[in-house]
Amino acid sequence: MKLKLVALGALALCASYPPFPLPFLSFFAITPAVLLVRQAALDADARGAFRWGWWYGLAANGLVLYWMIVALWHFTPFSALGYLSTIAVLGLLTGALFWFVVRVRLAAPAVPLWVVFPVAWTALEWLVGHLGDVRFPWLGLGTSLADAPVLVQWADLAGARGVTLWLAWCNVAIVEAVIDRRASFVVRRLAPVVGSIILALGYGVWRQQTLPMREVGVIGLVQPNEGFREKWEAAHQDEVVAKLLAMSQRVILLARPQLVVWPEAAIPGYLFENPEWDAAISGTARASHTPIVAGGLHADLRAAPPIPYYNAAFLYDSTGDRRSQPVYGKHYLVPIVERVPFMPARWMQRLPGLGRWSGGFARGRELPVYATAIGRFGVLICYESAFEDLPRRYRRAGADFLVNITNDAWFGRTSAPRQHASHLVLRAIETRMGVARAANSGISEFVDPLGRAYAATQLDRDTVVADRLRTSDVTTLYVRLGDWVGTLVVLATLGFGVVIVQSAIRNRQSAIP
Repeated sequence: MKLKLVALGALALCASYPPFPLPFLSFFAITPAVLLVRQAALDADARGAFRWGWWYGLAANGLVLYWMIVALWHFTPFSALGYLSTIAVLGLLTGALFWFVVRVRLAAPAVPLWVVFPVAWTALEWLVGHLGDVRFPWLGLGTSLADAPVLVQWADLAGARGVTLWLAWCNVAIVEAVIDRRASFVVRRLAPVVGSIILALGYGVWRQQTLPMREVGVIGLVQPNEGFREKWEAAHQDEVVAKLLAMSQRVILLARPQLVVWPEAAIPGYLFENPEWDAAISGTARASHTPIVAGGLHADLRAAPPIPYYNAAFLYDSTGDRRSQPVYGKHYLVPIVERVPFMPARWMQRLPGLGRWSGGFARGRELPVYATAIGRFGVLICYESAFEDLPRRYRRAGADFLVNITNDAWFGRTSAPRQHASHLVLRAIETRMGVARAANSGISEFVDPLGRAYAATQLDRDTVVADRLRTSDVTTLYVRLGDWVGTLVVLATLGFGVVIVQSAIRNRQSAIP
């Protein structure tokens, strides 16, 4: 029976995320996990809870993150090892979650499961996003409702973390209602769940009708669809830049945008080594009076050797000037692929042999807000869209909208491109900022402050798209207070930890004759 619950739980959690448009499943996705924990608590078996939690976490994350094998293969032959290590660590953390919940229930039976389980689940989600160089907040439970934005409009109050807490609570409440088959008990248990869904829906409909939005202007997105390895071949690099310039000129002629955006690492080399590229991009921006945001590599030549280099974004303003603009260096680097965890980037540059297997990018520190004629914006590179703190900081710094540049070609034809794009739904709602997303191979799109995506491109197409980006000037409670739900669940988890320790001390003292 427990093996069936593990398998069912893995399938349900996987199916609750993109590309599956099944938002209702979010309210049932982790019920198998709840059943496993509940049975372990009844059996007073914390060790067994850890064991089944490990298998559940391994299976669920193994299905959700299967695409890592495809993605990492582009960077290292150890892709399978990286994938297995990731899901193994997540499995261990899930096992610890199960063990923790059971220990709290045994130490403090008065604390109901519908309190401790959602708190612990949400705290684990917070922890995964705060593990230093190996943080990986990909697809929190709250993000599973990205395909039903009307239900998560209240993320402008509590963020995606608040949505996770709510969904986890709903899952527990549904399990407890179904297990007790007394009709009156089922109604009493399900009534709060139904009521909370109605409240979320009501708030969402109200916000969709009343949120004041405005048009920023027309933004053009360039999707060159360059092969992952091909564009780095020396003989092909000039053609890559020429294609980007031609596509930019095409979207400028078609739509006369006020900003053109290229994807992550679109420029296939360092600008200081290829001044002719720099001059050509500058000339295009100057001739058309159109600013261009371009992803590329940046080496800080002012720094002492070894020279740090960054996955970066540049802004060429409407006069073609780049040098007066700050360079944005990516803050959150993909573990192994872009940076070896817990190892200074300078060490990697001194060990060239390791560079074949993993990245040595330095981590950006500055958070520039770029000013243009259509407003101020901040840049998110690649999976920085999964981190909720950067958009909040941009909004507090005066940004009007966000630009997300990414290269998802390394995902291949997996579920990852759609999973990746889904994070922006929550980021837009949390901050009430519009987002323009340029992806090398798709999905390029716009997201309005209500989390509604539009003008989305298809995968694996070289194309351009232009549309009017919508944003709002509302500063949300979530932006003002930050991740207050995350803070509360972490504090509550620490409090439960104290309860466990006190219970262990009492048990030891009572065992002493």
